Amino acid sequence: MNLVIYFMIFISKVIENALATLRLIVVANGKKTLGAFLQLAIAIVWVLVTGVVVVNITKDPWKIVFFGLGSFMGSYVGSFIEEKMALGSNMIMAIADRDSGDEMASLIRDHGYAVTTMEGCGKDKERSILMIMVSRKKRPRLVQLIKKVDHDTMIVAENAFTIHGGHHEK
Repeated sequence: MNLVIYFMIFISKVIENALATLRLIVVANGKKTLGAFLQLAIAIVWVLVTGVVVVNITKDPWKIVFFGLGSFMGSYVGSFIEEKMALGSNMIMAIADRDSGDEMASLIRDHGYAVTTMEGCGKDKERSILMIMVSRKKRPRLVQLIKKVDHDTMIVAENAFTIHGGHHEK
């Protein structure tokens, strides 16, 4: 009977912490309503599982262990799910050799991305700086396009969101 309770505690905490991890990321990406619904589910699961754990906790400390293990695994599962969902956008900056910058910008534009280019001065030579706003789901494809032109281009990604205006990918 205790094994069933331990399993329920573990699974409940995995679900709760996975939802909590997702909620943080969803709210950070501006989806407040979805975040509120996730918090409702988190609160319900938390009350139910905590109620089971605190009953006779001194007589059955294994409940604490499974509570902690479920929390650990839930955080990992939530991060894994979020990575697969790839919510949000990135601002990609590609710092390329001046010679390959125009070719790279053309190729990226041909694939439907908006690119802003600037000239830069690197340590040893002139550089082209390309800035591209892209959804996280499409980031790997964009990186492939950049490397196709110049495999040594420095590529930097930051989480970003548009405040106003601009052209976005198809």
